[in-house]
Amino acid sequence: MVLNIFFVTVTIKKRVIDPEEIKRRESIQKITEQNKDRQFSMYRPF
Repeated sequence: MVLNIFFVTVTIKKRVIDPEEIKRRESIQKITEQNKDRQFSMYRPF
């Protein structure tokens, strides 16, 4: 008889976000919103 035992340990750690990362994410979100608006304006049904 073979007994295989496998253990997994998961560690969750809170990340600290620096101000540069916050600005970068806001910039990315703003650009994404602009692209969505542009797409909607181009493909608006007539």
